[in-house]
Amino acid sequence: MDSHKRSLGFISLAFLFITCSSAEFLIQQVTEGKGTENNSSYNVEANLGETRAFREERPSSKIVTIAGYSVIKGRFEPYESSVFEAAGYRWRLVLYVIGNKNDGGAGHISLYVRMEETDSLPYGWEVNVDLKLFVHNPKTHKYLTVTDGTVKRYNAAKKEWGFGKLISLSIFENTNNGYIVQDTCSFGAEIHIVKPAEIQEKVTFISNPPNNVFTWKILRFSSLEDKFYYSADFLVGDRYWRLGFNPKGDGDGRPHALPLFLFAQGFKENAVATNTWGAVNLRLKNQRNSNHRQLYSAAWYPIRSDYGVGVNNIILLSDLKDPSKGYLVNDAIIFEAEMVKVSVTNIVPV
Repeated sequence: MDSHKRSLGFISLAFLFITCSSAEFLIQQVTEGKGTENNSSYNVEANLGETRAFREERPSSKIVTIAGYSVIKGRFEPYESSVFEAAGYRWRLVLYVIGNKNDGGAGHISLYVRMEETDSLPYGWEVNVDLKLFVHNPKTHKYLTVTDGTVKRYNAAKKEWGFGKLISLSIFENTNNGYIVQDTCSFGAEIHIVKPAEIQEKVTFISNPPNNVFTWKILRFSSLEDKFYYSADFLVGDRYWRLGFNPKGDGDGRPHALPLFLFAQGFKENAVATNTWGAVNLRLKNQRNSNHRQLYSAAWYPIRSDYGVGVNNIILLSDLKDPSKGYLVNDAIIFEAEMVKVSVTNIVPV
């Protein structure tokens, strides 16, 4: 059997992210398909609880491009986009190019996402949204991304959320900064519904679990070959375990010492298969007195079977074969595993 082992040494433990093309202006709106956000190109700047970062990827829910910003520059009334669908609901972007003074946005661009067509939603409805708003910077080919890390609770009383101070006009209108190129600028939104989890994975550590002592007697020790031998599987917690050793030694203990390893095997039926914590007292029993050879081992055992943790030298072979020591009696030895703590994983309600 090809087993994966971690030795405690000679005693080492193994523990374990709006374009103007006419005299007036043309409003071009682009509704993008849903996508996966990639944070690989972020530069982060925190300001008053809001986070501003640059990324290369376009917003996944909505983009509005204004071609002819100079036409509407200085206008106080908001621009409202067409209705678009995202995350199963209907929305609209609301843009104030000189800021929403009612939201402290004077001297800034203000941008909001309003929920539309809510009459069909059930009484008492609430939609939790992770909202990100964007300003395109064509000069750098990136999007300024603004969020504040809080979940926006859309409901009948509050259908509009956003940022009064999305970006200051002094920065936005400075052509050296690259937000307005050829009198064109773009804004966007990304809407992700936050549905609270109803279940959770709970890891519990059980001390001295039931049936936690396993004894393995090996007969005709002197006739054993140079290979690993394994005990029968035994169940402790939600997982099966086994002991294993090579009578001729293993690793840096070979050929002078006797190794002993605990191996994690499969899981019992309907168990939740995850990494398993196993803390064990590994013993070579003294058959004449209580002077047992014992070593404590604790580690995370991976999901795969046949991963072993133990020692290469539970006892020197010279001491084992010394009749006066009491470990090898009538050509038999006795190993014991006392599982003092194991983890059990369950899926439970939050």
